[in-house]
Formats: sequence, structure tokens, C-alpha cells
Amino acid sequence: MIKLTARQEQILNLIREAIENTGFPPTRAEIASELGFKSANAAEEHLQALARKGAIEISPGTSRGIRLRDHQPAGAARQMALPHPALMQLPLIGRVAAGSPILAQEHVESTYQVDPSLFSAKPDYLLKVRGLSMRDVGILDGDLLAVKKADSAKNGQIVVARIGDDVTVKRYRKNGNLIELLPENPDFQPIQVQPGQEDFALEGLAVGLLRAWG
Repeated sequence: MIKLTARQEQILNLIREAIENTGFPPTRAEIASELGFKSANAAEEHLQALARKGAIEISPGTSRGIRLRDHQPAGAARQMALPHPALMQLPLIGRVAAGSPILAQEHVESTYQVDPSLFSAKPDYLLKVRGLSMRDVGILDGDLLAVKKADSAKNGQIVVARIGDDVTVKRYRKNGNLIELLPENPDFQPIQVQPGQEDFALEGLAVGLLRAWG
């Protein structure tokens, strides 16, 4: 049993809620803002303490490189108790043709066998990321984004959306009837979706990330 301070428990719960709600952990700045710290450095010190106690793992070089050691999706307890957790097969989606379903067979480049405990919810497919518009949350060109099919989202969630001929990964925000798709890179501009825009559709929610090495 890991012994944590009250503040460490608070931060751990904040990380857990962010992963459950958006599929990704918070940044140091977001933790500092939420808990009233004067700087992100204070959040970093608590995160390092949590890592030393074995509650989380920290991946250097990314603003959201935090992983809960005990995090697993609902219903995964029995799987994790097995000596070899059952793997699930996920289709890898490459370029998507305009007007056709994202899971159409012609879009499937290959199939991956993955451990479902890697994700915050059970994904339906992997999408190959193109471009660097989500760089600052650690989603890079060539990464494989695990996606759960969905046609609605909450503010702050990272979504896969279709706009005209393009499929894009962005952070979702709705204000009244206006939907904004927000990049996580200052070199890119937000995309505004007007009420009733016919060429817009939500395709799914990001629930995890795999990095394709090599």
C-alpha cells in the first residue's frame, strides 16, 4: 500500500479524473492552476514525489507524459489478473476517402494486437496521426491514436472530427451553438464549426496513444 500525503492524493485524483474525462493526463500548468500553485514547478515537485513512490510514471520530454501505475479501464481487473492479458485486435486507419465511413475496409492499413489496459476506455480503431497540430500534448506526426467511436463529446476532450474531405485530431470546445476544434500548437489556428454545418461530423474520442517506433 502506497502512503501518500493529502496533497499527493489530491493530485493523483486530479490526474485520474483528467484521464477519465479527456483520455489524457493534465499538464503541469493545468495542475498548478487547478490547485492554486504559484508555478508549474510546484506541480512538478509533487509529480516527482508521486513517481518516487511508484504511484505514477513520468515520460520526459512531453507536457502530458504522466501515466498512472494502477490505471486500467473498467472491466479490466480480471484480464490483468491473468498471466498473459488477452490482447485485442484494432484496425489501423490511414488516409480516409471523402464521404466514406472511417472504418471502411479500404481505409484499413493493417491490424495491431494491443493490450486493452493501455487505454482509458476500450478503443474501436487506431488512427495514424498526420501533422503536428497537437504537438504540445505529445501527439506527434506518425503516432497511432486510439479512438473510441462517438458522435458527441465534452468540452476539453480530444476528438477525431471530419470536416469536408479532412479527418482531424483536435481538442473539442462548444460555446452555445458554436463548436471550436482547438490545436495544441501555437503555429495552428482553431477551426470554427458553424451551427448546422453539414460537412462536419464527430468520428470519435481519443482514449490513448501508441508511438510507432521505426
